[in-house]
Amino acid sequence: MRWIRGWAVVVVLALAACATGSKQMSALDRAQYDWSAAIRWNDFEGAWNLVDPEYREQHPKSTLEFERYKQVQVSGYSDLASQLAPDGLSARREIQINVINKHTMTERSIRYTEVWRYDAEARAWWITSGLPDFWAGM
Repeated sequence: MRWIRGWAVVVVLALAACATGSKQMSALDRAQYDWSAAIRWNDFEGAWNLVDPEYREQHPKSTLEFERYKQVQVSGYSDLASQLAPDGLSARREIQINVINKHTMTERSIRYTEVWRYDAEARAWWITSGLPDFWAGM
């Protein structure tokens, strides 16, 4: 009889751990969905709110920098690969973004690596790689 109670405790603890991990993954999915929606709809100021507060403090964006994002239109956003760290506290996503320059009407593709971290205190996932740089190498 004791071993049954012991086994029941193990099962309950395992289910609780799965539920917690599931909630955390659900939060990551929601954060990544919100991020990709903001980028797809050219809401870069909204996307900026999903960037890690430490990153925002170290890399502040000026009004001029946000104005530059108004010169482009995102025409595609594709998830190429995703990876969750074994500890479940960080994740990476490889993204392909198609962007059109509104002045020249030329489209190009860039690859962007999203790096995410889980903030247990805030119970939130933050992107730590900042906004995509559509002008890198130009």
